[in-house]
Amino acid sequence: MAEAINKDVLVKTRGLRFAHGPRVILDAVDIDIYRGEVTTIMGPSGTGKTTLLRLIGGQLKPNAGTVQVDGQNVPDLALKELYQLRKRMGMMFQTGALFTDLNVFENVAFPLREHTRLPEALIRDLVLIKLQAVGLRGARKLMPAELSGGMARRVALARAIALDPMMIMYDEPFTGQDPITVGVIMQLIRQINDSLGLTSIIVSHDVAEVSAISDRLYLLSQGKVVAQGEPAELQQSPSEWAQQFLHGRPDGPVPFHYPAMPFEDDLMAVA
Repeated sequence: MAEAINKDVLVKTRGLRFAHGPRVILDAVDIDIYRGEVTTIMGPSGTGKTTLLRLIGGQLKPNAGTVQVDGQNVPDLALKELYQLRKRMGMMFQTGALFTDLNVFENVAFPLREHTRLPEALIRDLVLIKLQAVGLRGARKLMPAELSGGMARRVALARAIALDPMMIMYDEPFTGQDPITVGVIMQLIRQINDSLGLTSIIVSHDVAEVSAISDRLYLLSQGKVVAQGEPAELQQSPSEWAQQFLHGRPDGPVPFHYPAMPFEDDLMAVA
């Protein structure tokens, strides 16, 4: 981890806190996302992983703390400044979130038409380049309803890189996919990150998949960072919670049984 000291931090959170009413989602979270790396945020469902992405993208504002992206504190940005920053971020949603009334080509072309004044001939070339990168140039005339789940994710990835962003955020990219599709998406995330010089943030609970492609991992539990480091380092973490999560153990700091009175007392109790 010593080499990380000299790396450029693209996304930095310090003392980040976010709550829905009395329920605390994130509590004093400190995270560094290094430029050029693939960083994964892991943890059980409902532990604040997707909320963290929304805070980075400015969709939500924290109750306390800072969220800096490329030196800018996101919660302090005016709407116009936030809009400009978001154009430098790509997002691949868990469901793909393709426009159902537009074909594959038009879905990828959409951000180019929305945010640039490029001529149609150049937009066509750029769209074909992005679709070629994800292996779907031949599917450009298909509608979203004609795509498999894996193909839809790949089209969503092509759309996410359409504007050549500095960073892409992936929300549960492997959920519900077969092993072949998972392998394809894993390879694309790593290859596109390295070939385009991007920074990638993955939210996932798929331990084996993300460990294979990530430079750095953060584990969240009950709104806090409980372990962090390179994949090999995390495997040696002294945290019992981290070991339970990484190895899928059914019992441990996260108990198998919901809190209840002793079983014997419950059996003897009068109904």
